[in-house]
Amino acid sequence: MRLLPISQCAPGMKLAKKIFSADGIVLLSNHMELTTRLIVRLEQCGVQYVYIEDPRTADVEFEPIISEDTFRMAIKEIRTNFREMMDRPKRRKGATYPYIAQPFKNLMNSIMDDLSNHKDAMIMLMNMGTVDHYLFQHSLNVCVYTTLLGLSNGYSRDEVMTLGMGALLHDIGKTQISTNVLTKPGTLSVDEFEMMKRHAQFGYELLKDEPNLPLLVAHCAFQHHERLDGSGYPRGIKGDEIHDYAKWIGLVDSYDAMTTNRVYREPMLPHHAMERLYAGTGTLYEQRMLQLFRDKVAIYPIGISVKLHTGESGVVVDLNNSYPHRPIVRVLYNEAGEELKVPYEVDLSKQLTVMIVGVNDEEKNVPLVSGI
Repeated sequence: MRLLPISQCAPGMKLAKKIFSADGIVLLSNHMELTTRLIVRLEQCGVQYVYIEDPRTADVEFEPIISEDTFRMAIKEIRTNFREMMDRPKRRKGATYPYIAQPFKNLMNSIMDDLSNHKDAMIMLMNMGTVDHYLFQHSLNVCVYTTLLGLSNGYSRDEVMTLGMGALLHDIGKTQISTNVLTKPGTLSVDEFEMMKRHAQFGYELLKDEPNLPLLVAHCAFQHHERLDGSGYPRGIKGDEIHDYAKWIGLVDSYDAMTTNRVYREPMLPHHAMERLYAGTGTLYEQRMLQLFRDKVAIYPIGISVKLHTGESGVVVDLNNSYPHRPIVRVLYNEAGEELKVPYEVDLSKQLTVMIVGVNDEEKNVPLVSGI
């Protein structure tokens, strides 16, 4: 199994993992053979990476950090309840609405159970192979990543429930933003950007009076764009004025926004996103939070193609939990680009002089993930 950019896929290749719709429905099954038409269609739908079968890496597999059943339930609940929120302004005055606390608590219990059964789980990109509505997928990603961090940080189950709910609902205020602004492919105007920034306030207003939902969940929506140095919004609060839950969510929200396909740009790979985050150490994000996040993120996802400083290239086939930035690489090509008859593996956690200098044929002249 290999993880390839859609731009490097060719007719005749076969999918190694399913492609899901925004509703959690399987659009393309694994083993499906790609055609030119399918590749173009996936690209049009915003799918940037897919897992492809490859006999040289046929043994490479990994277990998703949440089960397919949980994933399907999550997308269904998020889609149903967020669309209900989108429709609220159109409803007549005095109309009643279904409460969102209970279905999302049920979902959080399933997510926490899945993650608790995988205590050594690493944060792997979840948006690969999903034809998604950005808001729905992003909300799920941020929830799962933040919940995993909360468990790793030693929070109690009740604390993780509140943190995870805050992460799941952090962007619910965007349901009140015009679709034209949310999906605009170009740069937002000053007025449009000011409107977009109001989603934090809208989220707080939507959630603060929601029955059976802790008020702290509403404050997570309110504060997730605040930053340590006061440069965030909507209130420009600083440091300890920002709740720790909102700090966790703000960090993960930034990471997922960078690594997810957007209408105005392609996604970054995890190692690039981590560089950006580390540039904000102590000014935007708490150093201790970044360190835990760094230790839980698979910055080189299993299946991705990498180039070594020796000139050889291959595929990441496994992770080292203690050194996530030093994976195990199966070398497939020599320094001349010739395919090896007998591939071999290099454990970068043991071969400390060997460095990754490129991902997916992109080389860098600066150290990857500076500060790690």
